[in-house]
Amino acid sequence: MKIRRAAAALAVTAVLGSASAPAAFADGAVRAASPSPSSSVALPAGLYGSGDPTYDGVWRQSLALLAQDAVGVTPAPSAVRWLGDQQCADGGFAAYRAQPATACDAKTPVDTNSTAAAVQALSALGRGSEAKKAVEWLRSVQNADGGWGYLPGAPSDTNSTGLVVGALLSGGTAPSGVRSKEKGATPEQALLKLALPCSAEGGGAFAYQPDKKGNLVANDDATAAGVLGGLGLTLVLAPAADRDAPGTCVKARTGADAARNGALHLAEALAADGHLSSSMPGAEDQPDHGTTADAVVALTAAGLGDRTERAVAWLERESAGWAERTGPAAWAQLVLTAHAAGADPRDFGSTDLVAQLNATGPEPASVPEAAGEDPHGAKSDDGWFSWNLLSGLLLALGLAAAGVAARFLVLRARRRR
Repeated sequence: MKIRRAAAALAVTAVLGSASAPAAFADGAVRAASPSPSSSVALPAGLYGSGDPTYDGVWRQSLALLAQDAVGVTPAPSAVRWLGDQQCADGGFAAYRAQPATACDAKTPVDTNSTAAAVQALSALGRGSEAKKAVEWLRSVQNADGGWGYLPGAPSDTNSTGLVVGALLSGGTAPSGVRSKEKGATPEQALLKLALPCSAEGGGAFAYQPDKKGNLVANDDATAAGVLGGLGLTLVLAPAADRDAPGTCVKARTGADAARNGALHLAEALAADGHLSSSMPGAEDQPDHGTTADAVVALTAAGLGDRTERAVAWLERESAGWAERTGPAAWAQLVLTAHAAGADPRDFGSTDLVAQLNATGPEPASVPEAAGEDPHGAKSDDGWFSWNLLSGLLLALGLAAAGVAARFLVLRARRRR
């Protein structure tokens, strides 16, 4: 999951009409917060966040809805309706359409990432017909090599292909059966071509795309997406303790092989500081909260959840400020990360991620009554305290009643004398 969608969509706007991938995000490392609020943009009802939605509206809406659904929150009908209204008649989604009542045309910048995220959200919320139409659009823009680029016709990249694999799965379509018309290639074959061999520098990782010379360069953000895509998983990952953990990097013959290799690469990258750093030129010393969260999910998916403890602890300490600056997509990402890691998203480093996410959008239709419980049924400290307080009061009342009864018996005995 990539908060860089805002920057990517901005680049798409700048090159609208070009079939090539925008250079601004061709290395797969671009990340940006949601654009700042703009008085020139009227925020529609039902939308999450107060920032300008031009470049990330559908993306942040989809993640927010997915995260709420994952923890048992029923989103507001207006929020679900807003997302559905963004869909074009052919099934695709653009990053944002200010006038959804106006039909899409050839100039509407539909993209695979917004569409794939929307598919997963709509599927989770029972909007199957809209999700099916979006899956059909995704299939219609599959590249000859079996993968997808950000824009229809753009060269395949790991992030987009991994995200679309999740959309196919959530929409009820087996990725192995989705083959390109030109060569009959599958998404798995596309991902394998983007995986670095074990002997290469950064071996086991995924590249975003080949560079200008055709070389593959390891990219942590792309690797996290490639792990989920290779394993055939969606953005919502439930914690599980029985996943087989990989041992060493192996020659990748399947998407699952490549995914496990990628997870080993991420585990090694996390081992140094407990978090990942930005790969943006000039910002290499800056921590990358989004990719670190992605890596936690990827490692958990590959059976290496025991190697995420330091990263989860770091996110608990350091991520609230980042999410506050970034907006609903970041809060949603943290909710899904905590959910996957088996942590309590309602008490993540003393932050209630669910409440923070809910506060960025319309009031949910319902929130679980057991909001003080973690996803595994354990009572929170507040619940423990309330029960013990009640028990203490009952005990005190009982003792007081016993004292009154004893006093009554003494007085009665005296009167009889």
